[in-house]
Amino acid sequence: MNPATGGPCQGIRNLVPELIKSGIENEIVCLDEPDASYLKGESFKIYAIGKSEGAWQYNRLLIQWLRENILKYDIVIVHGLWLYHGYAVRKILKELNNPVPYFVMAHGMLDPYFQKNEARKLKAIRNIFYWKLVESKVIKDSDGLLFTCEEELKLARKAFTPYLPKLELNIGYGIPKPISLVKVTSLNENNPYLLFLSRIHLKKGVDMLVDAYIQLLIANNYSEMPNLVIVGPGLEDDFGNELLKRVQENSLAKEKIKFKGMLTGIEKWKVFNGCEAFILPSHQENFGIAVVEALACGKPVLISDKVNIWREIKNSEAGLIESDTITGTFRMLQTWIGYSKNQKREMSEAALACYLNHFTVERAAKRTYEVLSDATGIK
Repeated sequence: MNPATGGPCQGIRNLVPELIKSGIENEIVCLDEPDASYLKGESFKIYAIGKSEGAWQYNRLLIQWLRENILKYDIVIVHGLWLYHGYAVRKILKELNNPVPYFVMAHGMLDPYFQKNEARKLKAIRNIFYWKLVESKVIKDSDGLLFTCEEELKLARKAFTPYLPKLELNIGYGIPKPISLVKVTSLNENNPYLLFLSRIHLKKGVDMLVDAYIQLLIANNYSEMPNLVIVGPGLEDDFGNELLKRVQENSLAKEKIKFKGMLTGIEKWKVFNGCEAFILPSHQENFGIAVVEALACGKPVLISDKVNIWREIKNSEAGLIESDTITGTFRMLQTWIGYSKNQKREMSEAALACYLNHFTVERAAKRTYEVLSDATGIK
């Protein structure tokens, strides 16, 4: 449940309180230290049984905990793939003759991108063997495979064989309404900026974004362009250091590109509220919680077509969609900068409408209940 590990645990934190409001009790078992600071103050029960070990995230206490507790529950959801906890749930339920239905939520981990990425060759080979020996059985024996959007569901069919889930279920995803702040205008006349908020990582396309932005600075009157603000963890890594160096060595970029590190809570919502638009030219994004957070703040989103919710955004006219290339990113930036204030304002209104129509946590909780109730007959 460490927020630094990415989206799945944040998705749980968003959804579970809303399910509880609807009368559906939820409890979490996780492989974290019980005294971890990020577990304090949660509104739902968490059983933290101790830190896991190694790449498989093994914890010998999990099997015992499941054996003693799993029969308390009507439904079990395994969040994520490729790790020990999925194996452990299947093992215990088979031991007990499958008394409780269980579902697996993929969280984008069946995207073919991960098998095709040159930088992940060894992991891709490992995944093929692990799929044959373990993961395909975890999914086949489950009562269904859960997805956050239709695009994720379709992509999952292309990654591995045999792929034999009993059910493929799109339960959707959502976020709560953002923290209320004093209104900051979308067009910050004093210091307008575009916002990238995500991990500083090759997969997120942030290197392409910096290169495309610098190209546009050179091609245009740079003083009229909005700044680029980059927020997120990873600046201390080799990739982050190289990115910082690239910006520092360019006199134009040094003035216009600002790195803020990781921001949370009120500070994060402030940078969302103050930006003109949010930009994420990612090479792979299962759902993109930060994308939806931007929409919820009424901010247009400039994203690649590898962000799996791009169709909902395109159909809502809530942002710009391009390929996950430097050319596509350059074109997206150029199009946005060329818009009039009225065009930007109209897209801001469409962004908020897109959030309200597709991505509220209330909608996601209702859909989750309906899907699991229909699949199990449990009301």
